[in-house]
Amino acid sequence: MANDASTVFDLVILGGGSGGYAAALRGAQLGLDVALIEKNKLGGTCLHNGCIPTKALLHAGEIADQAREAAQFGVKTSYEGIDIAGVHKYKDDVISGLYKGLQGLVASRKVTYIEGEGRLSSPTSVAVNGQQVQGRHILLATGSVPKSLPGLDIDGNRIISSDHALTLDRVPESAIILGGGVIGVEFASAWKSFGTDVTVIEGLKHLVPVEDENSSKLLERAFRKRGIKFNLGTFFDKAEYTADGVKVTLADGKTFEAEVLLVAIGRGPVSAGLGYEEQGVAMDRGYVLVDEYMQTNVPTISAVGDLVPTLQLAHVGFAEGMLVAERLAGQKVVPIDYDGVPRVTYCHPEVASVGITEAKAKELYGADKVVALKYNLAGNGKSKILKTTGEIKLVQVKDGAVVGVHMVGDRMGEQVGEAQLVYNWEALPAEVAQLVHAHPTQNEALGEAHLALAGKPLHSHD
Repeated sequence: MANDASTVFDLVILGGGSGGYAAALRGAQLGLDVALIEKNKLGGTCLHNGCIPTKALLHAGEIADQAREAAQFGVKTSYEGIDIAGVHKYKDDVISGLYKGLQGLVASRKVTYIEGEGRLSSPTSVAVNGQQVQGRHILLATGSVPKSLPGLDIDGNRIISSDHALTLDRVPESAIILGGGVIGVEFASAWKSFGTDVTVIEGLKHLVPVEDENSSKLLERAFRKRGIKFNLGTFFDKAEYTADGVKVTLADGKTFEAEVLLVAIGRGPVSAGLGYEEQGVAMDRGYVLVDEYMQTNVPTISAVGDLVPTLQLAHVGFAEGMLVAERLAGQKVVPIDYDGVPRVTYCHPEVASVGITEAKAKELYGADKVVALKYNLAGNGKSKILKTTGEIKLVQVKDGAVVGVHMVGDRMGEQVGEAQLVYNWEALPAEVAQLVHAHPTQNEALGEAHLALAGKPLHSHD
């Protein structure tokens, strides 16, 4: 820790997850004297209970599917089942390697790392381990935890959260997943690959309801083909134990039974009891309110990541944390365009998008000013080789820029990088059509879609 109690840091960060450690690394890089306080493990939810472990499970599931289906590629294999202990070892090895790397990175930047449970004690200090850590500026980055519903008690055995699902010592024979958003469909996909009989319950009318409706319908079609069941448009009423599992009742009286119930209705901010309100920080339903520069109503306090009501994505936390560090270091900063942030759901098939939906575009610009084009991956050579199906949908303001790119298909998450450049640079379809995309790649499908939108389709029908 600091050499003595009189040390005043330029920046004291409460929370060592994506937003917090990004601010620490960038701040130190810019010459700020930074203290980073974390009660658990550096890396937060994303590294230990979110992005990284879930994607490891999904990749293990992909390998299982490939083993089952290898004959269609002329390869003889046998599938003998899932060694869940082996899956967890693989997952934990990935996490461990990244964790050690992150620890080394923080140390190399000479960030003062303090392990302990911190609490905001004044607009310029955090109490931790019986001491007051003083800072010219405080950054709140305490993250989020899985949410539940009133009367729905998560017991960690039959009724579980995503945290429990990541360490479950068995592959459940059957599972009900409450929530058809990103977390819900990713676990549905992984568990189905592991051999679980899965049913997703989503109260809204589509899976991944914040995505473009076309993407939702494509995913629903793919899930039906995989045998993943789902019930849409009716909300949860109650859950109760049965002799050997859980029974879920919906508002319309329909019931479902399974071995486990995964509650995947989203994540809520970690802010209770941390002194935020006592120090005058403006809050709403547990979230800390900030302006476009991540500044709270208290001049010496900023907040980032899942703690604020922006997109709950690790890369958003990175961007917000860096923005705060750069602002405090006196650099000119630009507010984040959250529509321009790539969004990927890593189920099978993947759902990736950037920009706004067709419905939102029509709302903003008028229905007669919006053009939408769909390019089917059936016309893409590499997708054909991979035996994946799906579409790329472009949303354009008539005679103007592409304002939305929506993709469904295996590995589409790897294509969203170019898509975000198209959106964020306000590219015209004709400008993207001039770029030469490598063949055969799935990336080529983005080029083909823009060729078609520019009025000169190559491997697609007029």
